[in-house]
Amino acid sequence: MTEADFLTTTRTFYDAIAEDYATLFTDELTKRPLERAILALFAELVYGDGPVADLGCGPGRTTARLAALGLPVFGLDLSESMLAIARRENPGLRFERGSMLELDLADGALAGALSFYSSIHTPADRLPDLFAEFHRVLAPGAPLLVAFQAGDEHRHHDRPFGHPVALTFLRRRPEHIAELLTAAGFALLSRTVREPDPALDETSAQAFLIVRKPAGTFS
Repeated sequence: MTEADFLTTTRTFYDAIAEDYATLFTDELTKRPLERAILALFAELVYGDGPVADLGCGPGRTTARLAALGLPVFGLDLSESMLAIARRENPGLRFERGSMLELDLADGALAGALSFYSSIHTPADRLPDLFAEFHRVLAPGAPLLVAFQAGDEHRHHDRPFGHPVALTFLRRRPEHIAELLTAAGFALLSRTVREPDPALDETSAQAFLIVRKPAGTFS
């Protein structure tokens, strides 16, 4: 099957900048107490002994955080260069290459999943497909955490770190994403929006939605 253009563009972009990105954001979570708290809350909501997937894991820093919180987590990403960093830094964890839109997982296989800033390159018309795929692979009662930049004005990055690549980072309205997740069959548990932090050079608010696949739902 031919890869969608936006997936090819995203993979090429992150393959090119992977090492620079990983160096720039080495201690990213240590500067973000609310994000750490959100991840801890998500971990508390996971029950059972099934696997948890960090979908769009990048260099694996969030995957490692969840593993430290006791979750049996693995990471998945489009970019082989990002995965190489994740494996190098976390040799005890599992990382796989793949697309979030076509997960090589059985129905109901996951005890939890998160998309931590990984849906921000998915076109708006493909978000229902993405959230339907998340719903498919989660077990009944399993939580999903979706994090993204909030707002209406997208941000285009051209030649980051001097590399000849470009990509647009899509900002979304939290209420719209909540509606799409509900339409996909999820029940909303929590909606958190953090204001931009000038110390982190942020230009947009940060949104964190936690939803759950209702118990008794098998597709």
